[in-house]
Amino acid sequence: MHPRTAAQVGVDVDAFRSSSPDLLYPPPRGGRTSPGVSVSHQPNEDLVRRLKSIEGHVRGVQRMVEEGEYCIDVVNQISAIQSALKKVSAIMLDGHLRSCVTDAVRGADAETREEVLGELMQVFESSAQV
Repeated sequence: MHPRTAAQVGVDVDAFRSSSPDLLYPPPRGGRTSPGVSVSHQPNEDLVRRLKSIEGHVRGVQRMVEEGEYCIDVVNQISAIQSALKKVSAIMLDGHLRSCVTDAVRGADAETREEVLGELMQVFESSAQV
C-alpha cells in the first residue's frame, strides 16, 4: 500500500497549516475557579479555530488507522497533532500568565497567590515528565 497524504484521507491541510503547524489542550469548559481569581477570559476565536482544526486532523488520523495506512504516515500525522496541541497550550499558558497569575501575584491574598504559583509548578512538572 502506498503512503497517502493527509489531504487524501480527508484532513483539511490548508486549514491546519493556517492555524499553525504546532498546538495543546486548554482546560475543559467550566473548569475550576480559584477563590479570589476572576475569570474574565472571553472566548478566544483563534484557540477555538485551532482546536477545531486539530479535531479534524485527529479524525483524519483515525480514518488512516481504520484503513490500515502506512504506519510511519500515521506516526507523522500524530506528531503534527501533538505539535499543534503544544502550541495551543503555549498560547493558553501565555494568556494565563498575563492575566490570572499577574492578578494573583499583585493581589493582597497570599493564599490565592500561593495556589496560583502551585498550579504553575504542577504544569511545569507534568510537562517535564512527558
